[in-house]
Amino acid sequence: MPHSPHRSFRTRTATAALLLVVLSGCAGMGGMLRDDAPGPELTPPPPYYLRAHLDDPFSSIEAATRRLSRLPGTGVTEAPQREQSDLWQRAIQRFEFAQCTDFPEAQAWTKWFGERPDYMARVMDRARPWLYDIMQEIERRDMPGELALLPVVESAYDPFAYSHGRASGTWQFVSATAKSHGIQINDYYDGRRDVYVATRAALDYLNQLNQRFGGDWDLALAAYNGGQGRVGRAIARNQRAGRPTDWRSLRLPRETKGYIPKLHGLACLFQAADDYDIELPTWPASPLVERIELNGPTDVVVFSSLLGLEITELMALNPGLNRHITSPSGPHHLMVPIGLADEAKALVGNLSNAQLLEYRTIAVQPGDTLSGLAVRHDTTVEALIKHNALAGDVIRLGQRLEIPTQISPNQPAQYADRYQELALLQSRLVPAKRFQHEVRPGESLWVIARRYGVNMSDLQRWNQLGSGNLIRPGQRLTIVMEPGVGGAPAPTQSPARYTVRNGDSLWAIARRHRIPLNALMEQNDLDQSSVLKPGQTLTLTQGSGSSE
Repeated sequence: MPHSPHRSFRTRTATAALLLVVLSGCAGMGGMLRDDAPGPELTPPPPYYLRAHLDDPFSSIEAATRRLSRLPGTGVTEAPQREQSDLWQRAIQRFEFAQCTDFPEAQAWTKWFGERPDYMARVMDRARPWLYDIMQEIERRDMPGELALLPVVESAYDPFAYSHGRASGTWQFVSATAKSHGIQINDYYDGRRDVYVATRAALDYLNQLNQRFGGDWDLALAAYNGGQGRVGRAIARNQRAGRPTDWRSLRLPRETKGYIPKLHGLACLFQAADDYDIELPTWPASPLVERIELNGPTDVVVFSSLLGLEITELMALNPGLNRHITSPSGPHHLMVPIGLADEAKALVGNLSNAQLLEYRTIAVQPGDTLSGLAVRHDTTVEALIKHNALAGDVIRLGQRLEIPTQISPNQPAQYADRYQELALLQSRLVPAKRFQHEVRPGESLWVIARRYGVNMSDLQRWNQLGSGNLIRPGQRLTIVMEPGVGGAPAPTQSPARYTVRNGDSLWAIARRHRIPLNALMEQNDLDQSSVLKPGQTLTLTQGSGSSE
């Protein structure tokens, strides 16, 4: 393979850097963190209302991640001699199963990654804030270092990645698997996109899979990608037929068969970076971010503003947020730069959240349970017990309970631009949202459920309707199109037509269907200023399925 001399994951041309600053509105961090920032980072971003419709939200988040990764004292070192504390060297020293010889498929992936230093540089930028914590968790569990590279294969270390199979986040969890491993998903928060939370769930799950399949990491990876039931059945079939049960001998989906060589090939590149003229970044083994526990539902716009974080920086570190307030049912935490951790902890005690939750009183109906009420009202059994001073989780017919109905919409006027910026970012970054459907004459619940591809039982549950409740024209119903929550069908790999839904944007549609934004606009004769209308039909080009 031809090599370019002195290629590096950190290589950037002057033109690309200039374009990045222009397009994404790069800026230094707020408050004290701006003081020592490099020259170009001192340029403040243009006002929100001037740049909101110009920025690619994903580029803005990546620019914010780079700023957070290059604060004073946390920059990348280019020392030729790698120290024992270098994070990537720690990962490489723990490699256990990567096969780099007599494995043509893996060698092809080694070449593929090695020939794309610019792509790898972007991936490394995304990984930078999280690698220290990931390595800490890998070492604590005594797991192989190759797993630090698994998010590259899964999502290119993009916490907002959303696959055609409805998997979400850096570690690409589907909703059911996420919930079975303790990841919370609700209207305010999606823990699959919370890198801190998802890392622990993913490593726990991988450990379980490794134990189930006799310590064979290739089988564990196949199960992580294709499902442990499918791999177990494939092994059982081969055992009955007297055939080998290694991953190569199993009848597995093509995607799964290609998944394992990809991780092997990437690990081989890291082991032999010099052979490909690739210079791995040298990162000191020290944390860049810290998790701050909050007292309860917290307005993250106010919190981040007082802390001196830009909205893009808030979202870069807390991609699991769906709204401007943390969920009433939890979890209540924020990731902040390590240099602001003490200030953040001091702020926690000074913010009053007492008026954020609004309650209404209900009477317990036949069939109601505390757990059912908690699910229906997006809270927890523990929160209901505490607020209503209950002795346990048993409730009786007719008993009156106070139930949280919503988070108060009251917002300090001085932060209006920041609220709007966060709402726009979230609408573009999150694949879909809940929205309201106005009932038309002649419509029934069955017709509406079929129109949106959701289960009628879910539609009833979201709107607190029983089987005997009638709907009327003009009534507004909540429709949940968030992947994995509403039961909506997964978008296909190569859909031909797509009907625009309420809340959709070009960014979200392109991201959801793995289609380049420019291709989507060109195919439909649109530009970035085009306004989409619910019901509008778009032609979708074939999804690439690539994370690049």
